[in-house]
Amino acid sequence: MHVLLAMPACWVLTEWLRGLIFTGFPWLVFGYSQAAASPLAGYAPLLGVYGVSLGVALSAGVVALFFRWRRWDNLGRLALGAFLLLWVAGAALRSIEWTQPQGAPLKVSLLQGNVPQEMKFDEGRMVGTLERYRRMIDQSDARLIVLPETALPLLRHELPESYVDRVREHAQANNGDVLIGAFERDENRRYYNSVFTLGEAKSQSYRKNHLVPFGEFIPLRPVLGWFINDVLNIPMGDLTSGGPSQPPLRVAGQKVAVDICYEDVFGEEIIRALPQATLLVNVSNDAWYGHSNAAIQHDQIAQMRALETGRMMLRATNTGVTSVIGVDGRVQQRLPQHEQATLTAMVQGYTGSTPYVRFGNALVLALLALMLALTWRGRGR
Repeated sequence: MHVLLAMPACWVLTEWLRGLIFTGFPWLVFGYSQAAASPLAGYAPLLGVYGVSLGVALSAGVVALFFRWRRWDNLGRLALGAFLLLWVAGAALRSIEWTQPQGAPLKVSLLQGNVPQEMKFDEGRMVGTLERYRRMIDQSDARLIVLPETALPLLRHELPESYVDRVREHAQANNGDVLIGAFERDENRRYYNSVFTLGEAKSQSYRKNHLVPFGEFIPLRPVLGWFINDVLNIPMGDLTSGGPSQPPLRVAGQKVAVDICYEDVFGEEIIRALPQATLLVNVSNDAWYGHSNAAIQHDQIAQMRALETGRMMLRATNTGVTSVIGVDGRVQQRLPQHEQATLTAMVQGYTGSTPYVRFGNALVLALLALMLALTWRGRGR
C-alpha cells in the first residue's frame, strides 16, 4: 500500500522539477490529458495541473493494485472506494464557481495570418505580411483585436507611421484596442519579444519574461555565443527578458494578462498577474511545429490555465491553434490550422481568485511531502 503513495508522489515531483531545471520545460505533464471533460480536471483550480497529475497517477495505481490483488477482500474494497472517492470528489469540485463574471461581454477578433515560417522574416515578403494583417484588422469591428506573436516582421519603431496611425484610428472607431505582436528595441539597444497596444487606451506593452534558451537567449554566452550567432544564425536569438512583475494591459474595458508563446506552460508564472487580470491572452507562433501534434498540445495546455485561474483564455496564433477557451477549460471556438482566418467571438471578463491563484503549487507540494512522509514512516511495516 505504501507504494501506492510513494510512486505517484515521486512521479509528480519529477514533473514539477522538470518545470524548474534548466529554465524548465513542463510539456506533456500527465494532468494535461484531463483538461476540460474529465472529472479530475476539477482539481485544477485547487491544486493546479500537478494536482491533476497526482489524481491520474493515483487512479492508475489503484486500478493496478485492484487487478494485481484479484481478491475482493478489505484491501480490494478499499482500493475501489478510494478510486470512486477520487473521481466523485473531482466531479463535485467541477461544480464550484470559483470566479464571477465582471462587466458586459466583449467582442473580440483573434487573427490567424498563416504566414509560413520560412517566409516570416523574408525581406521581400514583409510588405505583403504587413498588408495582410492590415486588411484583417480593417475587416473586424471587434472592440479587442489580437494579432499573433511577432505578427509584424519589423521592429516596433520601424513600422511606418502611416501604418500605425491607420491601425490606431480603426481601433478607436471600434471604441477599442489592438494587441500587436512585434519585436521591440529600447534606448539601450536591448531587444524584446513584445505585445504592444494601439487604440483608445494609452500605449502599453508586455515584454516576454520567460525566454526560450538557445532560441531567444544564449545560456553561457561567452562559451556558446559564437555557435548560436555564427553557425545556427537564429534571428533575434539574444533577447532580453521583460521581467516577472508586469501589470495587466488595460484595454477595451478589461485588464488583460498577456503571455507569449510557451510562457503559458508555466502556470505558477501566469498567476502573477492575478487576481487583477480579468482575461488571459496567449499569442504564439506555432508554425515551428509544422503539422505535428505539438500545436494541439499547446492548446490543451492553455485549457488547463483557464481551469486553474477561472479566467477565459484567448489564443491568437500564426498558423493555429487559434481558439477561445472558457473558464471551465472547454474550447468554445477554434479555427482550422494552416488557414488564414479570423475568429470572432463574445467573451466575458472574470474576477475573483481560485485557491491555485492564491497559493500556486504550494498546496500540491505540501500534499506530496505528506504522502512521502507517510510512506517513510510506514516503511518498516
